[in-house]
Amino acid sequence: MSDVISQNRVRQVSFIIVILLLGLLLFLELYSFLPALLGAITIYILLHKWMFYLTEKKKWRKGWTALLLMLFSFIVILLPVGMLVNMLSSKVSYAVQHSDELVEALKKVVANLETRFDVTLTSKENINKLGSTITQSLPGILGATFNTLTTIFFMYFILYFMLVNGRYMENALYEHVPLSNTNVDRLGKEIHMMVVSNAIGIPLIAFAQGLVGLAGYLIIGVNEPFFWFGVTCIAGMLPVVGAALAYIPLAIILFANDQTGKGIAILILGFGIIGTIDNVLRFSLLKKLGNVHPLTTVFGVIIGLNVFGFIGLIFGPLLISLFMLLLKIYSSEFITKQRDINKIMEN
Repeated sequence: MSDVISQNRVRQVSFIIVILLLGLLLFLELYSFLPALLGAITIYILLHKWMFYLTEKKKWRKGWTALLLMLFSFIVILLPVGMLVNMLSSKVSYAVQHSDELVEALKKVVANLETRFDVTLTSKENINKLGSTITQSLPGILGATFNTLTTIFFMYFILYFMLVNGRYMENALYEHVPLSNTNVDRLGKEIHMMVVSNAIGIPLIAFAQGLVGLAGYLIIGVNEPFFWFGVTCIAGMLPVVGAALAYIPLAIILFANDQTGKGIAILILGFGIIGTIDNVLRFSLLKKLGNVHPLTTVFGVIIGLNVFGFIGLIFGPLLISLFMLLLKIYSSEFITKQRDINKIMEN
């Protein structure tokens, strides 16, 4: 009997090893499609209730309903982002030109400060390195943006089948996830809340900063205000520094061009209004949508950018939140149950 058990155990372990190796091979080969899969999952979570309502209550055809919802998501989510990227892409030469202008402006401001206070702040070589870094990074960022077209195509390709087979997929996950029904429900609710918080909250905060910044740029009389609006929106999604990556360089350029009044106005606008909106919305809106801690958002964005690129702005915080949630579920599912079993056995 023991020989049969040992043989079954060897077969089981061997089978698990084969599955793990095959899974690892598939993961390595399909890793480049991971952002598309995550994007499809995110949009599915936002749309699946509408899909079920229209197909099950209103009796709409699944295929056409899925296409309609995909078109809706494209118009509401991706079209504004695409227009923003297209606007920035058309300003590549302007951005590169202004990177040199920013370096010269920074040299001038530093020289004035060093002369006035008789101190040495930084060397010209370091400032020139900053300019070359900015100039080299801009085409790379735009190139990465164009590469996202492939990701978007496969994202919607995956999303279509997820929407059409949504009910079957959710029932299968519900049955095969090795957790209690209570924790499976908890996992679904928490993931939905986190996706809404990150996929809607972060871009909404950045867009609000961009709109306020655009109004200020127009009132102050900044050149290329819509370009700086786009920069403010994108910078607003970045952690720690945020929209300051837009209005601080702009203020330096204005100071160096002897537009001191405009430069001061930009700094007041940035630190006084745009920064305040960022702090208020980040600590109130995100917490209300998904009760996401600000540190989770900051470190999540940093990790997401390194792993997934620009799309990691959304998925980075989601991964950290999901990791913390899985730890809580593991504790309640296994550790707590084991303690209860031990107490029963002791009694």
